[in-house]
Amino acid sequence: MIGYATLGTNEIETAAAFYDALLGEMGVGRMMELDNMVGWGTGFERPMVAVIKPYDGQAATVGNGTMIALQLEKPEQVDALHAKALELGAADEGAPGPRGPGFYCGYFRDLDGNKLNFFCMGGG
Repeated sequence: MIGYATLGTNEIETAAAFYDALLGEMGVGRMMELDNMVGWGTGFERPMVAVIKPYDGQAATVGNGTMIALQLEKPEQVDALHAKALELGAADEGAPGPRGPGFYCGYFRDLDGNKLNFFCMGGG
């Protein structure tokens, strides 16, 4: 259902370097690159995540209640990628752990304050 999701940034090069390193740990690389946008994915038939400078020229801001969830297969991957995000300068928004029956996740905010999580089903 989801084709792609964009996260606003005010520093495209810094955001791109953050996501290159973080998503590279998942085996995901850049698929698209424009002056104001960089996108990562595993093929155009699958969802893509992108960072983008707002088209209207205004500063990017964080949406309250907005979050991108990135699915993994095992709790150990959630732990490792959450730690990698923090190592790259992200802020912890909730340590990895079980969040209800069969749902395991860890939350963080990227360098621009956008909220994301890594999760897996069947963990915890």
